[in-house]
Amino acid sequence: MAPSGPRSIARGCQRVLYWIPVVFICLIVAWSYYAYVLQLCVESIDDVGVKVIYLLVYHVIFIMFVWAYWQTIFTQPLHPLKEFYLSYSDKELLEREDRGESQQEILRRLAKDLPIYTRTNSGAIRFCDHCLLLKPDRCHHCSVCDKCILKMDHHCPWVNNCVGFSNYKFFMLFLAYALVYCLFITATDLQYFIMFWMNELPDTQAKFHIMFLFFAASMFSVSLASLFAYHCWLVCKNRSTLEAVRSPVFRHGTDKNGFSLGLSKNVRQVFGDEVRYWPLPVFSSLGDGCSFPTCLVNQDPEQPSSSPISHNPASKSTVEARPFPAKPLRESQSRLLTSTPSWTGSDSGEDKDKKGTSNPVMTIENEA
Repeated sequence: MAPSGPRSIARGCQRVLYWIPVVFICLIVAWSYYAYVLQLCVESIDDVGVKVIYLLVYHVIFIMFVWAYWQTIFTQPLHPLKEFYLSYSDKELLEREDRGESQQEILRRLAKDLPIYTRTNSGAIRFCDHCLLLKPDRCHHCSVCDKCILKMDHHCPWVNNCVGFSNYKFFMLFLAYALVYCLFITATDLQYFIMFWMNELPDTQAKFHIMFLFFAASMFSVSLASLFAYHCWLVCKNRSTLEAVRSPVFRHGTDKNGFSLGLSKNVRQVFGDEVRYWPLPVFSSLGDGCSFPTCLVNQDPEQPSSSPISHNPASKSTVEARPFPAKPLRESQSRLLTSTPSWTGSDSGEDKDKKGTSNPVMTIENEA
C-alpha cells in the first residue's frame, strides 16, 4: 500500500494554492475600502453633504458585492441525485462487460427511467468513470473538484469554486455588483483624479491613493463589463459556458438551442419567479439541477444531420409536429414545468439564431 502522507501533503498544498486568487481579490477590495472611505471621503472631500451621500451609497454597494462574493465562494456545488449513481450490482455487471456496445446497452437500460436527453458526440449515454454515475443533462465532471457538478458552467479560480446550478445566480450578482462597485468608484473619484493631475490636491498620501484607485477601478470595470455582458447573453440563451463552446448533443443531433425556452423563461430559470429576490444573493433558481425542460429545434442547415429520421422523407412532417420525447419530471423539481406545462414556438422566436428555419415546437409532457 502506497504511503498516504506525501499525497495528503500535496493535496493540502494544492488547496492552499487554490485560495491565492481569492486572497488577492480580498486584499484589493480591502485596500479599495481604505482608499475610498478614509483617503478620499474622509480626508479629501470637504463638503459634508457630498461625503455622507458618497459613503451611504458606497456601503450599500459594498455590502451587496461582498455578500454575493461570499455566496459564490462558499455555496457548495450540487451533485447528482442518488438515482443517477450505479448500484453495487450494476457496477459489477458493467465491469464484467469488456465490449463498449455491451456496456452501452447496460447504460441505456439504466437511463431508461431517468430524465436524460443529452448524449456524447458519438450518440452514447453520458457516463462518468470517476463518479460511476449516469450524467444528468448539463452535468460535467470538474477535474479540479474531482466531482460531477450539476449544470456546470466553469471552475472559477477567482472564487475557488465551481460555478454551477447552486451558485450561478450568485456568480451573476457578484459580477453585477462588482461592476457597479468599480463604476461608482470611477465616477465619484474622477474629479479628484483630475485635480491630482492639475496639482490642486494637498501634498499628502491621499492623492496617491486617489490616483491608483481610479486606475484600478477603471481597469476592472472594463474586464468586468465584458465578462458580465457575456454571461448575460448566456442567461438569455439558456446556455452555460461549456455549452457555448460545445453545443449539447441530443438524440436528434447537436442543438445549441436545445434548452432555450424563450427570453423570459430563460431568465426565470436562473433568477426565479419572484422578481423581488432577483437582486438578493439568496437561492431562487427553478428546478433541482438534474432535469431541465427541452425543446425540439430544427437543425442548422450547415451542420450534418445526425438524426436517423432525416433519411426517411416521408416521416419528416410527422417528426417536426411531434413533441420532443420527455422523461417524467417531479413536480417539486421544476416550477417552470408546473406553472407552464407547454410552450409554443411563438415564445421562443427571440432565441432563434438560425435563418430560414421555422419556429421550434416546444412542448413538455409528463409520461406515466
